[in-house]
Amino acid sequence: MTDFDSLLELGWQPYFSTQLTREEAETLQPARVIEQHRCDAEVDTGEDRLLIPLLYSSPKMAVGDWVILSGPDKIGRLLDRKSLFTRKAAGTKVAPQLIAANVDVCFIVCSLNKDFNLNRIERYLSLAHEARVEPVVVLSKADLCDDPQAFVREVQELDPNLAVEAVNCLEVESTRRLHEWCSPGTTVVLMGSSGSGKSTLTNTLLGEEIQDTWEIRENDAKGRHTTTRRTLLPMPNGALILDTPGMRELQLADCEAGVNATFADIEAISLECKFNDCSHSSEPGCAIRDALESGELDPRRIKNYLKLMSEQAHNRATLYERRSHEKAFGKKIRRAQEEARLKKPR
Repeated sequence: MTDFDSLLELGWQPYFSTQLTREEAETLQPARVIEQHRCDAEVDTGEDRLLIPLLYSSPKMAVGDWVILSGPDKIGRLLDRKSLFTRKAAGTKVAPQLIAANVDVCFIVCSLNKDFNLNRIERYLSLAHEARVEPVVVLSKADLCDDPQAFVREVQELDPNLAVEAVNCLEVESTRRLHEWCSPGTTVVLMGSSGSGKSTLTNTLLGEEIQDTWEIRENDAKGRHTTTRRTLLPMPNGALILDTPGMRELQLADCEAGVNATFADIEAISLECKFNDCSHSSEPGCAIRDALESGELDPRRIKNYLKLMSEQAHNRATLYERRSHEKAFGKKIRRAQEEARLKKPR
């Protein structure tokens, strides 16, 4: 029988227990994906770590997923996710990319240097809200900033209920305030651009040098990719940290609810527009344009809202077209296989 107490340290929750049949709970082993490679996935059962080969028939997984093992090296099925972070794959590839699964808290790490960018923070917030995960904006490198609280107030204006903390990622005492979101069994994902301090923060929270770190470029404050893969790591207090590679290109897809939640103030005003399908550009009776002209809304914020809504809608349509094509192609293959089977002499 499965030792569920050992799974609690990996983030096991009642949400996953309710998905198991009595037979599965008594005879099969749940495990969590803690690292994924091109051809295999490393899973943790609470007692052992196993390397499972990924087959063509294997479900599409992300680090943080829970699976049921039907054998020592075989995945039986994937449990329903409590949360999932996805994006449109980078470049011209038309496909969704799974980033992290079953996360409870998202630390959005942004450094207080030339790379500070409210638009990017809103992009990550949209991703977190779409995944229904609590976001916390972590402003790193506060020791290199003359007035970090000014930046805290600037981010706080995006949403008065948003948690924002300015820290020095190298100091244990400075990062201790983040422990409020790192209770035992909680899974925390770190997201942000390269050079923002995610790996340094991860090492400080873990209490040891696990992740490699590099200096940023002085000319533009940009960083290099130091984290090259996603790995679930245990904190001394029982929480789990998932550091992610920096994402220079974070394209949103099918993220309308997340964008609306991030721009709740704009969304509320848009309900007063004369037309339900108002594009907030040239239609008469547009409440958004009225709020912009009166100074009630920030032009930068409206511009980014419209940009993200347009981007996610375009990528959603593109991904839907791809799925429809793959579905039709799959039907064609199955039909050809069935015809070949019927023509085969007995």
